[in-house]
Amino acid sequence: MPARDFPTPSHICAPVEGPTTSSLTAILADGINLGLTRMADVSPGITMRQLAWAHDWHIREEGYTAAHAILVNAQRQLPLAKLWGDGTTSSSDGQYFPAGGHAEAIGDLNARYGPNPGAKFYRFTSDQYGAFYIIAMNANASEAIYVLDGLLYHGSDLAIETHYVDTGGVSDISFALCHLVGFQLVPRLRGLKDRKLYLFPGDAPPQNLASLVGDPINVERIKANWNDILRLVTTIRSGQVRPSTLLAKLSAFPRQNGLALALRDIGRINRSIFLPQWWQDPEMRRNATAGLNKSEAQNTLARALFFNRLGELRDRTFESQFYRASGLNLLINAIVYWNTLYLEPAFAELNREGIATPPDLVKHITPLGWQHISLTGDYIWTSTESLDLRPLRRETSILAA
Repeated sequence: MPARDFPTPSHICAPVEGPTTSSLTAILADGINLGLTRMADVSPGITMRQLAWAHDWHIREEGYTAAHAILVNAQRQLPLAKLWGDGTTSSSDGQYFPAGGHAEAIGDLNARYGPNPGAKFYRFTSDQYGAFYIIAMNANASEAIYVLDGLLYHGSDLAIETHYVDTGGVSDISFALCHLVGFQLVPRLRGLKDRKLYLFPGDAPPQNLASLVGDPINVERIKANWNDILRLVTTIRSGQVRPSTLLAKLSAFPRQNGLALALRDIGRINRSIFLPQWWQDPEMRRNATAGLNKSEAQNTLARALFFNRLGELRDRTFESQFYRASGLNLLINAIVYWNTLYLEPAFAELNREGIATPPDLVKHITPLGWQHISLTGDYIWTSTESLDLRPLRRETSILAA
């Protein structure tokens, strides 16, 4: 990727006159959860006042989103990325971070994660390992209401068609809206034996499936609310309102809202079509597991990067937590790009030495390693005129270092 295209603070922040060290350092402080005060202590030549000014006046949500898109687009153009996928499938997974200090007051309790308050970062990952979107959310909020946000507003060149989620990322209403907007939602559901199938009135199930069939679909309710459903889908596709805002309102009073009940019926139709496919298609199950494994592997990298302050969120506001999540996501994308770029000459070197690296083997190697990156110490920015790759380090040189 040419240097002029690399995400600089002008992409991430409000317009400034070129890249600034203070802006880059403030972004790094977000990503490694160090905070501006401690970052100033370990960044020679940069003061806390400079970092606070850069962060308060220049870093923006839309800038972070644009920077993620630039890195994802650059990485997916590399030849090696095409071995991992074609950019048409993705997955999302929530990662919990405990709250500490002042953040305990705004953190939510979720029994699944223990007795302490915290929040979740909900990250979207392409089949090429690009972390193309992230959301900071309450620990007990439904992940399902945010799925369409990530699929529609990432801003990258990815053309997602199929999206994998776990049980927390799907509901009947989100199943319906993903289908109506044009995405195939493939959830890896737990408790499959308790999932019901829903048929149209008058349809008789096979005898061996009779125990799995629930109440018939209310077709008349779908017909009565069809025009409202079309208006809702148009509103979402045009970007007038975020899907999460609409889904949160519809989910709040589902029994009293005819539109919500009609969407639930459509979601049940789609789920009833999906479940037999899931049962009978081993390849679909393998693909879903592979996609979700990529998200979970990114969570491991995220945990390693977000190591300061014991990995706890200590921000007083939800906005600050979003900046933490976005800075972390930007670091993940930078590492994914860097590793993808360097893995290709590394494989070429191995091939020259007679060690075969066929594509069938390479596609199982991920660009999520960080052992070669020093995460602690002083943070010093250096500039160079050369855009050439650095020489590959040999095992002996690594041991010597």
